[in-house]
Amino acid sequence: MGLVMAIVPVVIVGVIVVYVIERLKQKYNQGSLGKKKSKTTHIYLNSLIPIGMLFGCTLGIILGIFFSVSPVVTISLGAGIGYLFGFFAYEFYCKEGNNSS
Repeated sequence: MGLVMAIVPVVIVGVIVVYVIERLKQKYNQGSLGKKKSKTTHIYLNSLIPIGMLFGCTLGIILGIFFSVSPVVTISLGAGIGYLFGFFAYEFYCKEGNNSS
């Protein structure tokens, strides 16, 4: 059981990372990767994924305090899920910006 609890978070986060990278590669090849005219908007847009990871880590730490799960598991899953949500925010913001341009 301990081995499964050590491998499952790595597999879940690995699948999330591969999905996000493949989607970004696909958007780059199509030429639809988010490009903004304003430099500050472009900086905020590029910061969505790392900020999502930070919020995910924070949420993982908070959940790790209240539940009896290893902190390594909660932090890694939190970072992976935050990475995914940051990517979704990035996609949403890119679509919103492309429609208004």
